[in-house]
Amino acid sequence: MEIRQWLRAAVAELAQSESPKRDAEILLGFVTGKSRSAIIAFDDAVISAPQLAQLDTLLTRRARGEPIAYLTGEREFWSLPLRVSPETLIPRPDTERLVELALATLPNVAACVLDLGTGTGAVALAIASERSDCRVTGVDRIAGAVALAEENARRLGLNNATFLCSNWFAALEGQRFTLIVSNPPYIDRDDRHLCEGDVRFEPRSALVADEQGLADIRFIATQADKYLLSGGWLMFEHGWQQGEQVRDIMKKNNFVQVATFTDYGGNDRVTCAQKTFSKE
Repeated sequence: MEIRQWLRAAVAELAQSESPKRDAEILLGFVTGKSRSAIIAFDDAVISAPQLAQLDTLLTRRARGEPIAYLTGEREFWSLPLRVSPETLIPRPDTERLVELALATLPNVAACVLDLGTGTGAVALAIASERSDCRVTGVDRIAGAVALAEENARRLGLNNATFLCSNWFAALEGQRFTLIVSNPPYIDRDDRHLCEGDVRFEPRSALVADEQGLADIRFIATQADKYLLSGGWLMFEHGWQQGEQVRDIMKKNNFVQVATFTDYGGNDRVTCAQKTFSKE
């Protein structure tokens, strides 16, 4: 079968996808090793029988809604190619706002950064890639996620990022950071969006939190003071309707300079706050 014939059939099978043509091209490139430009330019090339068999399997899985990132095992974030797995969330473009704000807040001198609930290591590695002078620590309670983040760091050659298995701050006693960032679970367990799109296949433990999605944010905010240096910053990614509640949590825990920033769609997405400077 020629590439163009397979693409035509694949696009029809993926009609329910938001981007059937792009999905089909990604799968074809993954299996054949061809770039998108090569696929377009040489669409009369013949796909081998073993490749067709692999494509049929992947196409069926994608038609059932399984995320492209899980099918190919990779997703780009901050221009970094990251390995992903069903044990981790799939990095999303809006989370790059958390990285942007972290980089804008860090001082122009070496600093220590903590990423809580690191998953693939996306946020930690993005910061590490931009600030080679900083030491970035990522923690996750899922051992498989920690191993994946370590693999991503090795593949990217980022030696200033380390990863630990830890339930939030549990393995960090006595450590202090200039900046703590987190994209924690923040979806309410009854949220209808859990039955839609890619999140149907992502780990619930990385998505859902009690107390209308605020339990983990509240816990981190109550504990962060002990792990921040004087004048240090705490930053959360959160749901688009949670900005006011997260600001209130920050203020109740004596943080100052509390502010919420929007994502690329104009929705509240990241709230930042500073620990007060000590009087010593």
